[in-house]
Amino acid sequence: MSDRTQNTISYNAVAKSLHWLIVVLLVVQFAVAWTMPDIRRDTKPVDLIAWHLSVGTFILLVMLVRLVWRMISTVPPAPANLSPLLQHVSRVTHILLYALLIVLPVLGWINANARGWTVQLFGAIPLPSLVAQGSILGRQMGNVHQTVAIVLFGAAGLHVLGALYHRFVLKDLLLQRMLPGSGRT
Repeated sequence: MSDRTQNTISYNAVAKSLHWLIVVLLVVQFAVAWTMPDIRRDTKPVDLIAWHLSVGTFILLVMLVRLVWRMISTVPPAPANLSPLLQHVSRVTHILLYALLIVLPVLGWINANARGWTVQLFGAIPLPSLVAQGSILGRQMGNVHQTVAIVLFGAAGLHVLGALYHRFVLKDLLLQRMLPGSGRT
C-alpha cells in the first residue's frame, strides 16, 4: 500500500462530485418515473417520458465516467476496525450499485428502441439503436427495467443504511469520507 493510500482519509473531489451528482440524478429520475404516465403501445416519448429518457442517458454517461475514475484513482482503504463481513457487504453493495446504475439505463434504452423511440443524450445527441423497432426482446426489457429499478432502490437504501450505521452505531468517520468539503484527499 502506498503512502498516498495510507494517508487518504477522504475520497477525492472528483469522486465525491460524481457520487453526489448520481444521487441528485437518481432522486430526479425516481420522481419523474413515479409521476410520469403509464407507457402504453401508442405512447409518445414526450414531457415526463422524454425527461426520464434524458436523465437515464445522463446517468449512464456519468456512471461510465465514474467507473473509469474509480479504476484510475486512489480509493481510501476500509477502516482498520471494520469486520471482514462488513467489508464484504460493502464491496458487494458497491459492485451491485455500479452494475445496476449501468444496466438499468441500458435496459430502458433497449425498451425505448423497441418502441421506435430515439434515445438522445442531453435531448439533442441521438444514440444508436440497440434493438430494432418492434423487437420482442426489447419490449420485454421494459418489465425487466422496472424490476431492476426496484432492486436499485433497495440497494441504494442498503447503502444509505450502511452509511447511517457507521455514523450512529459504529460512530466512525466512514460517512465523512464522501461528504463534500470533508477530510484530507
